[in-house]
Amino acid sequence: MADPTFEWGGTTDNAAIAADRARMWASFTKASQWGIGAVIVLLVLIYLIWG
Repeated sequence: MADPTFEWGGTTDNAAIAADRARMWASFTKASQWGIGAVIVLLVLIYLIWG
């Protein structure tokens, strides 16, 4: 019979998981902002050079 106290991946701390996901989301949004800004600057430069 299966052990009812077994947890996949060991013990987990929900607060640590939530903090890690919040940090990852903040990094993703910051990278997205930089990427969008870089594309806008690139498009403006292309327009000024070849426009």
